[in-house]
Amino acid sequence: MAITQAIANSFKKQLLEGEHNFGTGDDKFKIALYTSSATLNSSTTAYAANPGGGANTEVANTGQYTAGGGLLVNSGTSITAGVARVDFADRSFTGVTLTARGALIYNTSATATNAAVCALDFGSDKTATAGVFTIQFPAATSTAAILRISG
Repeated sequence: MAITQAIANSFKKQLLEGEHNFGTGDDKFKIALYTSSATLNSSTTAYAANPGGGANTEVANTGQYTAGGGLLVNSGTSITAGVARVDFADRSFTGVTLTARGALIYNTSATATNAAVCALDFGSDKTATAGVFTIQFPAATSTAAILRISG
């Protein structure tokens, strides 16, 4: 099992079909954390507690983290030099003891239930012990934003 950072193929198609609205105050997006036992990649289509069929692949409930992850604050969309992008505020979970290898951003408002947007690979296990676990999103620039479309 492995986590490979990628935009979900199903998301690309759904985006063209108008399934996702990244305007602030529109669709609701969440982020779920996973252990290294999870299988997340471009073929992931939706949030699942055990992607790839492995047992206990989503991080267990601890502190502020509960199954399904946490709501993301959408900082909106922008376009510069022909690159459209979306940004989310960094997301922290407090009072947690956990180890996560990656995450899944998904849309809870899409017609396709809990539709996958992208899989994130942290590069190695990241741990918090009785503390705060923060997912820090890259700068919302045309070369670094978490989601970018250029042509």
